[in-house]
Amino acid sequence: MALTLYVDTARWRAHQQTIVQQFPGIVPVCKGNGYGFGHERLADEAARFGSDILAVGTTYEAAKIKDFFSGDLLVLTPFRLGEEPVPLPDRAIRSVSSVEGVRGLVGARVVIEVMSTMKRHGISEEDLPKLHAAIEDVRLEGFAIHLPLDRTDGSDAVQEVSEWMERLRNARLPLQTMFVSHLKAEELARLQQQYPHTRFRARIGTRLWLGDHGATHYTGAVLDVTPVSKGDRFGYRQQKVAGDGHLVVVAGGTSHGVGLEAPKALHGMMPRAKGVARAGLATMNRNQSPFYWDNKQLWFAEPPHMQVSILFVPSDARTPQVGDELKAQLRHTTTQVDRLVDH
Repeated sequence: MALTLYVDTARWRAHQQTIVQQFPGIVPVCKGNGYGFGHERLADEAARFGSDILAVGTTYEAAKIKDFFSGDLLVLTPFRLGEEPVPLPDRAIRSVSSVEGVRGLVGARVVIEVMSTMKRHGISEEDLPKLHAAIEDVRLEGFAIHLPLDRTDGSDAVQEVSEWMERLRNARLPLQTMFVSHLKAEELARLQQQYPHTRFRARIGTRLWLGDHGATHYTGAVLDVTPVSKGDRFGYRQQKVAGDGHLVVVAGGTSHGVGLEAPKALHGMMPRAKGVARAGLATMNRNQSPFYWDNKQLWFAEPPHMQVSILFVPSDARTPQVGDELKAQLRHTTTQVDRLVDH
């Protein structure tokens, strides 16, 4: 009895191939929880479609994934002086976002991140002249730029990359390889045409692994079903049941990521109004669960437990049975499943 991720393997891999063909030289990204699939599975998939490199989030992830993937490992989190050393093979490539960081990685393979309009981290234009001496002591694998997802000011992603290409060219820095993030296939093609002597490599995670929503779905197995009447007390906090129905215990709790939600950027009045409505209901201990039964979203009877959730099914609905599986809408990047099933 488990929280399960079902994968339509043929459809999932067909989507992967579509993205791989659209982005020649793709750098698949496997970070965090492996986008819900796990590091080992995604490392296997990357090897399956012939990738020579896999991008990971941290040195700790690289230390784990090195046993599952034999190609190069690009660590996306920039090196910081004084960080805890983690033993990694020579095929590991470190990202770096400062001149001091480059100087601290003597002999290492490095990718130098430049500061984009993300303003998260990166080398500034003013620091470019200082790089000449610094890169002599490292094995430079290329430069990288991480772009924003939304461009609300109407600016052009290709133009932003082009401006950095010109800065690097004017600083007489090598431009053999540029790693990019969050570009469309046609934008990447425009850049490749504009700079034919530079190899552009797109780092892609979400679009590669999660781009076809219909290729995967989650379910939670029903573990127990208990009839209740209005006013009955139940659960850890002994709250009263709001009406007649059934309490349904389903696999999937906080340890799986159920009930956890990353903050969202809301645009427009309707999404904001819905957010306010949800917040109002939450103050009265009314929270919708991610689980569905007969195509209807169920309510949490109380906040999810560590490994299970208790849901309320009203008396006028069909009653689930032990062993049934409830579909769940869960965020891949925050969910840890008990099992993954290919079908």
